[in-house]
Amino acid sequence: MKAGIVVFPGTNRERDMAIALRSVSGHAPKMLWHRDVTLPDLDLIVLPGGFSYGDYLRCGAMAAHSPIMREIKKFVKRGGYVLGVCNGFQILTETQILPGALLRNAGLRFLSQDCFLRVENERTPFTAGWRKGGVFRAPLAHGDGNYVADDATLGKLEAEGRVVFRYSASSGEVSPGDRDTNPNGSMDAIAGIVSSDGRVCGMMPHPEDLVDPLMGGADGRPLFESLVEAFVR
Repeated sequence: MKAGIVVFPGTNRERDMAIALRSVSGHAPKMLWHRDVTLPDLDLIVLPGGFSYGDYLRCGAMAAHSPIMREIKKFVKRGGYVLGVCNGFQILTETQILPGALLRNAGLRFLSQDCFLRVENERTPFTAGWRKGGVFRAPLAHGDGNYVADDATLGKLEAEGRVVFRYSASSGEVSPGDRDTNPNGSMDAIAGIVSSDGRVCGMMPHPEDLVDPLMGGADGRPLFESLVEAFVR
C-alpha cells in the first residue's frame, strides 16, 4: 500500500499516523507538504490530526484552500482513497468532500480522553477488519468534534450506510444525549462517515494511537489492516 500523509502548518499527528501505517503495511508513508501541487503515485492519502493554520477562522477552513487540497480533490475523483482523522475530518467537511460540519463540542471544552466506538457498517475498505456492531476503544482530542448536518443529509447518510462509527458505551449502547458516551454531542452520536463510493473516510477519534500493545492497546489496528487488505485484493 503506497500511502502519503499531508502536513500543514500546525499538524501534529503525522508521526503517529506514519507509525501506524508502517507497522501494518511494512512501508514508510511519504510526507506531503501542503504547498505541493503534484502528487506522487499513491493508493491512500491521509489528512492527520492537529491544528492546521492554528485553527483560525474555523478548524480546517484555511487548510481547505491549500494548494495540495486541489490535487486531493482530483485524486478523489480518480478513485483514490482518503482518510481524514480529527483535523483531517474537519478539512474534508470544509472542502465538501464529505458532508456536514464539525462544530464546538457541546460542553464548549476541549476533550482529551478515551472513548468507545461502535462499528455501524463493516462493508467498507476502512471497517472490514471489524464485525458490524463491534466496539473498540479510541483516544479523542479535540475542541470542535460535534458533528452536525441537516435532516436531509443525515437521512441520506443513514439510508446509504455511510455512518461507519458511532460514539457508544463499552457495551455498544448508543445514547446520543448522554455526554458520558457521546462526549462532544455529535448528532446521532456520529463519530465517522464515508463518501458515497466508500473511498473517503472521516472520523474524529484517533485509531492510529492504538495500533500496538506497547501503546496501551491495538484497538485501532483493524482500520489499517482493512486498508492494506483492500489494496491486496
